[in-house]
Amino acid sequence: MTWTQVYYPWGQWLWPLSTLAAAFPVVVLFGFLLKRSRPHVAAISGAAASLVCAMACFGMPAHLAAASFFYGAAFGVLRICWIVVTAVFLYDITVDSGQFAILRESVASISADRRLQALLIAFSFGAFIEGAAGFGSPVAISAAVMVGLGFNPFYAAALCLIANTAPVAFGSIGTPIHTLALVSNLNESDISAMNARILPLVSPLVAFWLVRTMVGWKQTFEVLPGILVTGVGFGLTQFYWGNYRDSNLVDIVASLVSLFGLALFLRFVWRPKTIWRFPEEREAGAAPATAQGEGPNRRPRWDIARAWMPFAILTLFVVAWGIPQIKAPLEKYTTVFFNFPLLHNTVFRDVPVVPARTAEKAPFQLAWLTATGTAAFLAAVVSGLLLGMSPARIFRIFGGTLHRMRFALAAIFFMLGLAYVTHYSGMDAVMGLAFTRTGRLYPFFAAFLGWLGVALTGSDTSSNALFGSLQRITAEQLGLDPILMVSANSAGGVMGKMVAAQTIIVATAATNQVGQEGALFRFVFWSSIALGAVVGLIVMLYAYVFPHLVPHGLTFMK
Repeated sequence: MTWTQVYYPWGQWLWPLSTLAAAFPVVVLFGFLLKRSRPHVAAISGAAASLVCAMACFGMPAHLAAASFFYGAAFGVLRICWIVVTAVFLYDITVDSGQFAILRESVASISADRRLQALLIAFSFGAFIEGAAGFGSPVAISAAVMVGLGFNPFYAAALCLIANTAPVAFGSIGTPIHTLALVSNLNESDISAMNARILPLVSPLVAFWLVRTMVGWKQTFEVLPGILVTGVGFGLTQFYWGNYRDSNLVDIVASLVSLFGLALFLRFVWRPKTIWRFPEEREAGAAPATAQGEGPNRRPRWDIARAWMPFAILTLFVVAWGIPQIKAPLEKYTTVFFNFPLLHNTVFRDVPVVPARTAEKAPFQLAWLTATGTAAFLAAVVSGLLLGMSPARIFRIFGGTLHRMRFALAAIFFMLGLAYVTHYSGMDAVMGLAFTRTGRLYPFFAAFLGWLGVALTGSDTSSNALFGSLQRITAEQLGLDPILMVSANSAGGVMGKMVAAQTIIVATAATNQVGQEGALFRFVFWSSIALGAVVGLIVMLYAYVFPHLVPHGLTFMK
């Protein structure tokens, strides 16, 4: 039995009603979060609403709605939950081994100024983790590190949500770009280069706004040299690597340039005239993290290198897992492929979402060994052993990580189910079609279509999979450049990351603030909208003022 998606169940002239019905599950999800409901309760409620809307409003058969829910939930367990758990597990290894205290001192020795620490950890170090693992792990690890440094947990979570935007399009070894090229059937080199011509213009602004969120305008401009070194260094490297090298290592290389560039700048060139601390720290008269945090670190360099070793090992494992000569043999003997029962090739997308009626595939890849989460897990185990831990102690820590993350994992499970019901029922397409009615303003709203996809799924990869084809079709219908429009989906989508319920839940779980999801959402919402609008304006300029700067025919990834 097959079923074709219906985009206007009450007729095309009542398209606003269809759009409201499609958006209802998202409204329910965020409504529960804003009411301070526990995250898994909000996710269950949103998932239930998506199932009801899919069947009652859009006519999706019950067995297909159930199959799409479990397909998304199963995808979330391996691709997202596993990565987040293992990334936090690695962090817990550093804490339990006592290495985190040394790592914290090494950061504070660079600068005791909270503004600069936020740039180092939330922006640069977070971008590094995003490039290596992605899928929520940079927010979890960076926020936990900042709490360990003495940041207020709420501010730590909020700052990491804001910072985890600029690097997202090239996260997890370039997975969003690979996915976008696949679903749009466009040249991957061109898509990578276009994203690397949009996002570097935004990266310095994200670094600036990260500090501005913490302090007033005057205190922000006091550290403008540090902001520029961080944001411009990241952006220029992002531009070069995404245009002339590849999409895999953009974030890793750019984050290292940004991190070490700021560290060396602070060590040898410039320091702020005043050290800014949180009001409660000033009232207590305490220096943050270490004795004033300025001047050379007194610990031996070997101790500092040992403290950072787990993250170096994580990089080695994740990069190795991305090398075809290593990954292919492992996949050949350990990966299980099958088409998801009941769902594969039974749901059809139709015009105008696709050029012609097309079956939606539902392949499932059980890549238990070659998954990025497995690389992070092995990195954590190897790190624990090298730090002198016994296997029993390592797995006891892992059990503690699972217990601490249990509600966050449940929430992610149901939210990915919600996202896939939204996709296979066609509700995502209904919301996307509403954006296509904006005519010449579409380049601006194309960025917000990507924003919507990431806000729904918590993943730029998933947003590209949802809307990449629709962006190309709409671009061709409106006479716009398809490379620019599909790239706008990814570049605009990254600004939706900070309001994605899945990402917010990871942030609260990592900082022990379960129940504060609504407050965090309200805190970052307007920042997300403003930065998304900046991306939209940049896309408009490329579409109508600088179309000759849109790349075509690049071949550096072949």
